[in-house]
Amino acid sequence: MQPTLIQKETLSEYHFNDEEVLPSEDDVKIRKMNLNRALILGNAYRRKIKLTFETTDGLKQVETTIWAVTEKNVVLKGGKFIPTKAITKVEVY
Repeated sequence: MQPTLIQKETLSEYHFNDEEVLPSEDDVKIRKMNLNRALILGNAYRRKIKLTFETTDGLKQVETTIWAVTEKNVVLKGGKFIPTKAITKVEVY
């Protein structure tokens, strides 16, 4: 299924499930490494990233800069956030 590209300003309109979207602990560890890499590239080199994530309305994607990564959330430019457990893919470009 193709994700729908959305603007980060509309993130508050979406709802997230409480369950982890990735199937294994290894996938969760890889996501965490990719998020930390994207954080460094965004802050040091102004690189944008694509985050693909699951909402109750299906797969969505946003192109943005990560400002912070916590255990529970990824904070984006403008103070918007996505629950970490909802993120299925991290792409740096």
